[in-house]
Amino acid sequence: MSGKSDKDDELAGTEQPFVSHLVELRDRLIWALAAIAVAFAALCVWPGPAGLYDLLAAPLVASLPKGTTLIATNVISPFIVPLKITLLAAFMLALPVVLYQLWSFVAPGLYSHEKRLVMPLVVSSTLLFFIGVAFCYFFVFGQVFKFIQGFAPKSITAAPDIEAYLGFVLTMFIAFGAAFEVPIVVIVLARMGLVSIQKLKEFRGYFIVLAFIIAAVITPPDVVSQLALAIPMCLLYEVGIWAAQLFIKHTKAPDAEGEKAA
Repeated sequence: MSGKSDKDDELAGTEQPFVSHLVELRDRLIWALAAIAVAFAALCVWPGPAGLYDLLAAPLVASLPKGTTLIATNVISPFIVPLKITLLAAFMLALPVVLYQLWSFVAPGLYSHEKRLVMPLVVSSTLLFFIGVAFCYFFVFGQVFKFIQGFAPKSITAAPDIEAYLGFVLTMFIAFGAAFEVPIVVIVLARMGLVSIQKLKEFRGYFIVLAFIIAAVITPPDVVSQLALAIPMCLLYEVGIWAAQLFIKHTKAPDAEGEKAA
């Protein structure tokens, strides 16, 4: 009988914290969705869905013959595709708020040394993803489209479909954004003790080969885009090895630091 009462005492009060966590999670999600909705409304006002698509299509249009435009093979594509781009842009614009809400929900349950580990990774991974997307848009697209148009026969008039172009752009953005996360992956693997710094240095030659294989599979079959993806990955791998050594040094748990001092 006493065992049952002890068990009841252990479970007493556990339901309320669980409910409060669910309520807090709901509130965080509402704030995140509200931020995306506000960003979406602002982008609809300026520059507008059509303006955003024109901005996204600018690198391709600049490489097409004068007077050539993109086409829509679906009746509702001119309406749906710009809205998809606006929603995607709104999410990226509101991403700092979304990440802050996520961090505010998770942070209370972390130790101080874990906070020193997670927050820098969240911020740096977000910045690296944006840098990868910007690198793809401002540099890779222009070079790739010029390269492709240079090989196009004179008898062919290129008129890309807007939905196909959107799919291509999203694939390239995700590929380059993910490729620029290489330092984060290296840091996490080293910090968790899954791979030593020495092993990462020894794997350098294999990673170069792997980077070119990934670039050949993901990017279009042209040399420009493959080099534009593979070379930054190799350079970022080196940055990751250097950053991992600093990160491990400054994010040790207190007991690990004490043992080292002893």
